Amino acid sequence: MTGAGPAKALDQAVGLQTLDWVLIVLYALSTIGLGLYFSRRQKSMQEYFTGGGNMNPILIGVSLFATLLSTISYLSVPGESAGKGPVNLIAMLGLPVVFCVVGFLMLPIYMKTRVTSAYELLEEKLGVGLRLLGATMFLALRLVWMTLLVYLASEAMTVMMGLDPKWIPVVAAVTGVVAVIYTSLGGLQAVVITDLLQTVLLFAGAVLVVLTVTIDFGGFGWFPTAWHANWDSQPMLPIEDGAVSFKLRISGLGALLSSTIWYIATLGGDQTTVQRFMATSDARAARKALATQLIVGATVSLTLCAVGFALLAYFEKHFDQLPDSIKLKEDADKLFPHYIAYHLPVGVSGLVVSAMFAAAMSSIDSGVNSVTAVVLKDFIGRFRKTKITERGQLKLARFLAFTIGGIVVLSSTLMRFIQGNITEMTGKTVNLLTVPIFGLFFFALFVKNPRPWAVWAGVISGTVTAVVIAFSGPLTYLLFDQFGIKPEVFGTELIEITDKVTGEIRSSCNDPISFQWISPMALAVNIAVGYAGCWIGNLWVKPDASTPARGMTPSPDDDR
Repeated sequence: MTGAGPAKALDQAVGLQTLDWVLIVLYALSTIGLGLYFSRRQKSMQEYFTGGGNMNPILIGVSLFATLLSTISYLSVPGESAGKGPVNLIAMLGLPVVFCVVGFLMLPIYMKTRVTSAYELLEEKLGVGLRLLGATMFLALRLVWMTLLVYLASEAMTVMMGLDPKWIPVVAAVTGVVAVIYTSLGGLQAVVITDLLQTVLLFAGAVLVVLTVTIDFGGFGWFPTAWHANWDSQPMLPIEDGAVSFKLRISGLGALLSSTIWYIATLGGDQTTVQRFMATSDARAARKALATQLIVGATVSLTLCAVGFALLAYFEKHFDQLPDSIKLKEDADKLFPHYIAYHLPVGVSGLVVSAMFAAAMSSIDSGVNSVTAVVLKDFIGRFRKTKITERGQLKLARFLAFTIGGIVVLSSTLMRFIQGNITEMTGKTVNLLTVPIFGLFFFALFVKNPRPWAVWAGVISGTVTAVVIAFSGPLTYLLFDQFGIKPEVFGTELIEITDKVTGEIRSSCNDPISFQWISPMALAVNIAVGYAGCWIGNLWVKPDASTPARGMTPSPDDDR
């Protein structure tokens, strides 16, 4: 330790101590107890999935934040701002657009229908086939999303505990089991209450890191006043060497478009969010929840960006405190968990590690609850001939929640095969199906006389576009390996990647198209192909206003 004063006090903590572990265990037990408490009060499926439909909008808004950003923000924003640069913050300029589009165009429609599953809305205009497609795509998206979050949290926990990466599956199992137990028992009410607790811990942990680094520096000398040498080139426009370059990893325009589209698509077409809006009393309350979510999200994102700045400055000043396995730039995602475990006072570390558990669990619980709702409503409830009693449905819901959680935990280590840091890994998984799912709602709610076959074509085209961009690096290597097509043809090159769990080295290619363009390009292709198909279809067959298209039922809102 080269510093003096408060910095020496911080260095006294060498990993997690007994008090830290006691606090972590107490937190896990308290969440399970909360699930048991709410399970005894539930009488119906509505209470299990929507909390009775009259929950506090502020509480719902905080829960929305914890669900959508939790682990991703807690781990990726500090690492991105420390190792790559802060240009992603420009995405916040799109939040007013998000609020207007979702709050005033989509929420009034959703709150009027009061559905349990958001995908019920699709059947009326698009038919049962596209309803099931939307529900199936949602299930795939959320299962992959939860799997990634469990993996990321477990990887961070192994850094905090000083464990070998081979222990990631064990840590994932413990985290997942706790989250699944209280979710399967307590339903949405338990999820929302624990999300509030988890958000408080998450934010407090970030503030503590900033505070302790500020004490070490004797002020805000850690805050950067110029572009840091550790950061990448991050221009406002995707222009490199005087030409437009989609290969450029991050640009201000790409960050703005990608984030705005992701927010609108997720808030307007994802069961996880729609289910929370349904837990409020009306459209006005739902907008209040939305505003809360956006404000809390912006506040926490700014704080976490400051955490990245603080950690970069701290470990530059005390470079000898970084283990050989962590490089300041290449392993920037690990700076935050390492600092939490080794440079915060005993007891405080336990609280912040609880926040890390909390961040993972808040995403798992919400995903499991919403996935269970879709399975019951869109598949079992839609096709089962004999009706299940309310008590039977509750038992089935809890069984499904536990089973889904188990699948997520067991498959979590597969995420290590995705290239890039946490921000890239998230973009390549979460964004794959978010836009195609939203495309279904776009055609169902805002396009007059949509043609189901054209919507199918749009969704398939958008999904293929998203997958090709997300895995453009591995696909380029596949073309080289199987057909001898050189990576230089696509403007990229061969690289070697070390497996995060086994340590094995495998070959691949850098992505010729940045992950930032997954959402914008997928949305453009989806809407262009689908809308062109609807236009052509309506030219061929003039719809009779008194006769609904096949697979649809008449709706008073068809002219909407």
